[in-house]
Amino acid sequence: MILYTLKDNQFVDLASLDSLEDAHVYVNLTNRCPCACTFCLRQTKVMSESHTLWLKEEPTVDEIMKEFQKYDLDDFSEVVFCGFGEPLERVDEVIQIAGLLKLYRRDLPIRINTNGLANLIHQRDVTPQFKGRIDIVSISLNAPDEKEYYELTRSRFGIESFQAMLDFAKKCKAYVPHVILSVVDIIGEDKIKRCQKICDDLNVTLRVRPFEE
Repeated sequence: MILYTLKDNQFVDLASLDSLEDAHVYVNLTNRCPCACTFCLRQTKVMSESHTLWLKEEPTVDEIMKEFQKYDLDDFSEVVFCGFGEPLERVDEVIQIAGLLKLYRRDLPIRINTNGLANLIHQRDVTPQFKGRIDIVSISLNAPDEKEYYELTRSRFGIESFQAMLDFAKKCKAYVPHVILSVVDIIGEDKIKRCQKICDDLNVTLRVRPFEE
């Protein structure tokens, strides 16, 4: 699936829906990711062929835009770059698609769900590209310190990934109206409080997500 939404906690192809009114539309760009998180659905969720997010090949910008052209953008409440891979592995394509969508509908909210390691992936600061195209960046914080973060994410960039992710969040603030760091509720109240302190220091929003088996 390239474009999908969530319904009853399942990944659903947009083409199978009777109505797209107020839909949160997700864009699946890649299988690639620099992390191998212990909790990731890539490793824990079994999906049928008709509902899988695994891509046989990465779609081009033209292919993605052709999918969007099948629908009325005015029906969408939000477009989110989020699949089974890290969307910012293809940062240039994300920015190009976001720019095209904004040409068709300037007020369409566009969000990126990311692990926040794009600057390590590309060895440059990608955040200036977000200006005027991306409205929300939601970054997976996962843990309140670098040791636990690395144990959970198993990032190929090593222990320094935690600080790089926080630096990425700080840089995003200059170009993106809303920056969010997220954790799952099963980490417990003490760790959530420590994560809240990190967010307060960065002046960004903490989102506590419910854990889903």
